[in-house]
Amino acid sequence: MLISYSLRALQYLLCFTRALILCIQQMAEAFRYSAILLCVVLVLLIGCSEQLQSSQGETLLRIQRLLNYPSSLSSWNSSMDFCNSEPNASVTVVCYEKSITQLHIVGNKGTPRLPGDFSIDSFVTTLVGLPSLKVLTLVALGLWGPLPGKIARLSSLEILNVSSNFLYEAIPRELSSLSSIQSLGLDDNMFAGEVPNWIGSLQVLSVLSLRKNMLNGSLPDSLSNLENLRVLALSHNYFQGEVPDLGSLRNLQVLDLEDNAFGPQFPKLGNKLVSLVLSKNKFRDGLPAGVTSYYQLQRLDLSNNTFVGPFPQSLLSLPSVTYLNIADNKFTGMLSENQSCSADLEFVDLSSNLMTGRMPNCLLQGSKKKALYAGNCLDTGDQNQHPISICRNEALAVGILSQQKKRKPSRTIIAISVMGGIVGGVALVGLIYLAVIKVKSGKTIKKSTTRVIAENASIAYPSKLLSDARYISQTMKLGALGLPAYRTFSLEELEEATNNFSTSAFMGDRSQGQIYRGRLKDGSFIVIRCLKMKRSHGTHNFMQHIELISKLRHRHLVSALGHGFEYYLDDSSVSRIFLVFEYVPSGTLRSWISGGHARQKIHWTHRIAAAIGVAKGIQFLHTGIVPGVYSNNLKITDVLLDQNLIAKISSYNLPLLAENGGMVGHGASSGASKDPSLSARKNQDEKVDVYDFGLILLEILVGRSLTSGNDVDALQDQLQASISSDDAARRSLVDPAVRRVCSYQSLKTTMEICVRCLLKNPAERPSIEDILWNLQFAAQVQDPWRGDSQSSEGSPVTPTQQPQLHITMHKQ
Repeated sequence: MLISYSLRALQYLLCFTRALILCIQQMAEAFRYSAILLCVVLVLLIGCSEQLQSSQGETLLRIQRLLNYPSSLSSWNSSMDFCNSEPNASVTVVCYEKSITQLHIVGNKGTPRLPGDFSIDSFVTTLVGLPSLKVLTLVALGLWGPLPGKIARLSSLEILNVSSNFLYEAIPRELSSLSSIQSLGLDDNMFAGEVPNWIGSLQVLSVLSLRKNMLNGSLPDSLSNLENLRVLALSHNYFQGEVPDLGSLRNLQVLDLEDNAFGPQFPKLGNKLVSLVLSKNKFRDGLPAGVTSYYQLQRLDLSNNTFVGPFPQSLLSLPSVTYLNIADNKFTGMLSENQSCSADLEFVDLSSNLMTGRMPNCLLQGSKKKALYAGNCLDTGDQNQHPISICRNEALAVGILSQQKKRKPSRTIIAISVMGGIVGGVALVGLIYLAVIKVKSGKTIKKSTTRVIAENASIAYPSKLLSDARYISQTMKLGALGLPAYRTFSLEELEEATNNFSTSAFMGDRSQGQIYRGRLKDGSFIVIRCLKMKRSHGTHNFMQHIELISKLRHRHLVSALGHGFEYYLDDSSVSRIFLVFEYVPSGTLRSWISGGHARQKIHWTHRIAAAIGVAKGIQFLHTGIVPGVYSNNLKITDVLLDQNLIAKISSYNLPLLAENGGMVGHGASSGASKDPSLSARKNQDEKVDVYDFGLILLEILVGRSLTSGNDVDALQDQLQASISSDDAARRSLVDPAVRRVCSYQSLKTTMEICVRCLLKNPAERPSIEDILWNLQFAAQVQDPWRGDSQSSEGSPVTPTQQPQLHITMHKQ
């Protein structure tokens, strides 16, 4: 170290001497002495600033190490002049007066979380070594853990963006001390809890973006104190209740509340909004009159709510509007073909409402405009429309319900109302029932062919239990990653995707229906399941099932993308349902483990990751929605792998499919053993899926297909005996392709949980949460060894080779 300091001192001395000589030579004779003094001062300042920059450079290099040397920082080294480095889309360092004031590091989309030995606390402690930071961007870097409050020690921060990481728990209270913070971006993490009340104390905050987290509860009233707020983005969380009064936020331009449970009242807002997104919430009642005065509004999305009352047609002519979506509501009113439109309007979706009249000519003219309006009662022939009686009757029913909700009884007649309410309630239900029956009987869609699929069919009769159910599993927010929005498909779209359901697209004819593979216009592949419906099936029944299927969207499920209906014209009954699922291209998990294919078998860490994925999929089926989906008859052939080797379950036990001969499944059914407690399934639904998972985990371990129940019993006994034996005995049972690369503790933990899953008594089997915890532990103790980078001939990791590890696990 003494040599290092001596060399550094010599370097500064040489630099000082060269600069001083050069400065003296270039000065005019008349200013010789004053110039020499000035040069000495400047060079001394340069030397001090170089020393400061070197200290902060070391901090950056430590950040590089803590981030596990990402490719975006590959150019960083000890000799680099960070302040003068060339900025790019991934990395930018900005300095002012030789101190780093801005640091931007952006990783690749989908970056996995950093290894188990990463410490978010150590990382933030290192960041605090850059005290002059005003702008900090750390996006998609795999950061994980609770965000430490000590990040607030960067007291000069004006912009903080840590989006697309794996940060969880509550938003730290210490952020309230960042008095200069103007923009706070925490999108696409796993932050939980409520938005804290102290958020209103950030007086200069202009951007608050909390999209795609697990935040819940109601919003604090203190949001109305943020007078400088311009952007409030809270979409894809679990918020509920009324939106606080935001009318005092005169500078608010962007409000995004999509995919929550806000409602029922339309929020109170200022009139300077440029973008307003309220889709996929629980708003109802009519729109306030003030919405037509949002003259700066460019984007308005009210879709997938229960708004009622007349649609304000003047929204079409707002001077700045370019996008307008009110689909899937209960708006009424008569459209006029002479209605004017904004010259900038490019997209309008009026689908699935209760509107009559004629489409405005301004929406049908011009190549730049796209207008959707199916599922109304409009006088037009180019998109599917209902008979006008349907819209009138349903609008009448909605109007009666709306007035009942608004009516406030006088105290003097409460007693009479209680008695009369019984009779009146029966009459009201009868009226609505007749209206619905009339709707069902009139749903005949005209088309030249004898059968037609209902384009943009809305889910008109969802079960109250399902529509009101809140997702209760934390895994839900991982569910829709990378998936397009659930939607309805037209017959023409499905015919084009499958080349008119040609034999080349046909994948099989099973008890659950015919299976086709298709390709949409955007190039994405899909799987289409065609279910023939019995005439005895009522619309109300299968719409409940469709509602449930639409919510089964998760990273570890083969998820539903949409549906369509086919009707007979004679009685408007549904003849076929088309269920559209994502296409998973890389085959079954068995084919990668014991299928005997020429492809290379997947390594141990991939196997553990696949097992964790299956467990998370089961957990979601049990707890992700209410009611849960149990007794799914899971098999290893029902587990598919995508192009990134992410495991996805392709079999669900849904009543709609059971009534038609089976479950949602895309793989061939094949299994070695049934749960011996099969007769007790009714009371042991969860533990039946646990037993099936044990069979999958057993095949992952041994690397071969299980041929019979006796084979399973024999292997289970061998595993049980090996757990209390030595390491060599355990490894002798494992697939030779991975037996030498799995760590001692990882293998033992996996074997133990497998044996427990296969216990004959369901009550003794572990819960799915217990399974997840143990498998994640097995993955974490394996991760530091990175054994899969070794060849299959490498030496196994034995207990005597393992250092002492301090492992912190978080139950999921």
